[in-house]
Amino acid sequence: MRDRRDDARRVIVVVFDGMQSLDATGPAEVFASASRIASKPLYEVIVASHGGGLRKTTAGYAIETRALASLRPTERDTVLVCGGEAAAVRAAVRERALLAWLVRAEPIVERIGSVCSGAFVLAAAGLLDHKRAATHWSACALLAELRPAVKVDREAIFVEDGRTWTSAGVTTGIDMALAMIERDHPRALVDEVAARLVLYARRPGFQSQWSDALVAQRGSALVAPAVEWARTHLQSKLSVESLARRAAMSVRTFHRRCASELGTTPARVVAQLRIERAKTLLSTTDLSVKQIATHCGLRDGAQLARLCRRALGVSPVEFRGRFSRSTSDSQLASSTRPSASSVASSKR
Repeated sequence: MRDRRDDARRVIVVVFDGMQSLDATGPAEVFASASRIASKPLYEVIVASHGGGLRKTTAGYAIETRALASLRPTERDTVLVCGGEAAAVRAAVRERALLAWLVRAEPIVERIGSVCSGAFVLAAAGLLDHKRAATHWSACALLAELRPAVKVDREAIFVEDGRTWTSAGVTTGIDMALAMIERDHPRALVDEVAARLVLYARRPGFQSQWSDALVAQRGSALVAPAVEWARTHLQSKLSVESLARRAAMSVRTFHRRCASELGTTPARVVAQLRIERAKTLLSTTDLSVKQIATHCGLRDGAQLARLCRRALGVSPVEFRGRFSRSTSDSQLASSTRPSASSVASSKR
């Protein structure tokens, strides 16, 4: 008799000692929730490591794992490599058997990816060369330095490049897992999974790791309110002088406090707030580029286009074509699920 699990896609979560626990359990629970909601085994989740056995997490507890060598990759597998503390990741990239298994699996599996600093493991295996990839914001520069062939996306919370998926870190693995399920099943299932997990919002991959809300919340009791005021007054001029006055500081002191507390300049904070607003409006409204520019406090559509190309690498029209909700809905409705073999041979 056919086992119902034969119809399920496998999700192999690859871990190691010192892994970030949420990197593993977040995506795993997303896929498991989809099966529970559908009342059938859509996904079989397997946590695996080189050698198998118990693997300790950054939270202090251990997770039982299966040995990678016992798993034979198939065309219906999703492989996700978790991240962890720096020392743990350095040890993982020295595990030649682990890297060799990933290299063997990559041309076979339906998709392969990483969560957070797991990108360093994929990069060490040569699986991110000449591809766009995301990792935690604090490690982007290091990844680009160690592996120049990787096109590190310092903004996106997750990136899909062909069959390779990478996420920025920790909770973004949940967002990426939801997007993967949406590739496999109707959006209604994904929305229910998100609702069951009580997620505040489903975030698309293009959303910045530095969201306007997070930028506004960072900083001291003086800097943060000034940035929050800027976020809600983007149509104002927002000069450095005006923000410094809001923070009750001199311009020089405000510059220094932004650098130390936010890691950037006041002008770049304002530019980030404006590009975040533009991305939201481009992806969720039918406003013209000129109207969006006005909402973002920019002079005209040309200025918005320059900001988008500098921050996102595409024009506002190109961004909207890729990421607008209406475009995604129509593409989902009109498409059929490609075979694993066609996915493996295609380049998106």
